[in-house]
Order: sequence, then structure tokens, then C-alpha cells
Amino acid sequence: MSEVAVEAQGAYDEGELSGDLMRAVGKQVKLLRERAGFTQRELGDRLGYSEDLVSSLERGRRTPQREFLEAADELLGAGGLLRATIEDVERAKAKARVRHPAWFRDYARLEREAVEINDYNCHDIPGLFQTERRIRALYEMRKPLLDEETIEQRVVSRLARQEILPRWPLPMVTSVIEERVLTRPLGGREVHKEQLEQLLRLARLRNVELQVMPNDRTQHAGMGGSFILLTPKGKSQLGYTEAQSSSRLITDAEEVRILAAQYGSIRAQALTMQESLALIEKMVAEL
Repeated sequence: MSEVAVEAQGAYDEGELSGDLMRAVGKQVKLLRERAGFTQRELGDRLGYSEDLVSSLERGRRTPQREFLEAADELLGAGGLLRATIEDVERAKAKARVRHPAWFRDYARLEREAVEINDYNCHDIPGLFQTERRIRALYEMRKPLLDEETIEQRVVSRLARQEILPRWPLPMVTSVIEERVLTRPLGGREVHKEQLEQLLRLARLRNVELQVMPNDRTQHAGMGGSFILLTPKGKSQLGYTEAQSSSRLITDAEEVRILAAQYGSIRAQALTMQESLALIEKMVAEL
């Protein structure tokens, strides 16, 4: 799936949240964290979130979710200070305005309701898995060039989508990524290494299954390009494809069946989850 397809944790794709409120809450989290003697990584590890997410929350770039605020309040001994912000944060979400491009909104809405997401990607790392620095680098290298305000808006919007990963009930998310994608250091060595480490963390979540399609395969069922199979809660599975700045939702049952069959073959041809993790760990060690 191309890098324009997806927008991660903490701000709603439908809305521009109150910047002042989010920055104020972020500052509170930072002060409480430092008072407790935790680094951002340590706090994230204790609460089950990434260091990247904690950093963005503290800068007001991602929306703190109820679960995060409740857990952080208890761990950091905030005495209810963070819990008291929950109502205001959720009210800000309700007033948010749409951020996604018009051609992407239907998919984004369905993704929020998803109980299962299956993603084959031959071009990039899925947006649901991307770090903030990688997302920013991708938008900064776009042609024609985007202005700074648009870049910032799209970074926040893409980050917003990742909030579904830890949200209960947990959606089942599987992904097959091409090995060549994982060897392309977009954004530079540090950004790339951070991205690979993020994949390792996410791949160890109970609801995430990550596989790598190695370069040496002589048979490949995914030569038709990237696609996603999405199952919204209480609805039939559908497909999604895109190219450049256009997209297509696939609802025809026969077309969806064919994509599902292709995805099954792709997963069978890819490395196992254990082999995939070992390969990514080797890539990180070599950087």
C-alpha cells in the first residue's frame, strides 16, 4: 500500500483537536513522568505503548486515550490529575474536523470499525506500523512538495489511525511486507533503524502477525500489487486498493474472494512469523 494510504496512535482522523488542550495535557504527562524518574521509553514499556507515542503525546501531537490517561495517572501517582482531563479530551474529539483526503475517508471510517485487517504491501511499510519520523520523512519527500502545515496535518492524521491497535476489543491485524521494503532506508539510517525496531515491538503484540516476503522467492501470488482485506464489525469483508492519489473499495463478493485467496497464498509463500522476526532483528543488528 502506498505511503499516502494511511494516516497512528492518538488523534482522530476526522478531527483537528484542540491544540492548546493537547499540549497542556502533554506537558502534565511529561512533568509527572520526570518527577517519577521515568524516561519516555520506560514509561511506554510500563504502560504497553511505544516510546514514539509517549514522545508525541507529550508534545501534544497525539491524542491521549482514556486507557493511557487512566494507567498513567495511577503509575505516576498523579492523584487524579490526568483522569480529570479525560472528559475534556473526549469532548475535543467530538468536535474534530475531517483531515483525510476525500478519496480516503470511506476507508478510514471502515478501518475504525475493523475487527480484522489483512495487509499485503509491496511498496512500503503499512501506515499502521510507521513511526512518526518515518511518516514525516515520507511526506517531506513527496513531489510536488507539500507545505509545512499540510505535512504536520497529515502526520497527525496518519498517526491517529494507529490507535486501533491497542484498543479493546483488539482487532486482528496481519501483514506481509516485502523484504526489499525493509532494506530501503527511507529518511536515513536512524529513522530506518527506529522503524525496524518499531516493527519488532508491534510484531510481539498478541493481535499483530507480521511476515516478510523474501527476495529469493520464485513463486509470488502478489505480483498484482498491494491490497488490504478489511472486516468491519458486523459487516462483510471488503477489499481496498490504491494507486497515486486514487483508491478503490472492493465490495463485490467474488472480487473479495479472489483477493482473500491471493492473500492466503502470499502468507504461505512468505517467511514464518518467527523467521520474519529473526530477519528483522538481523537487519537492525547490521545498521
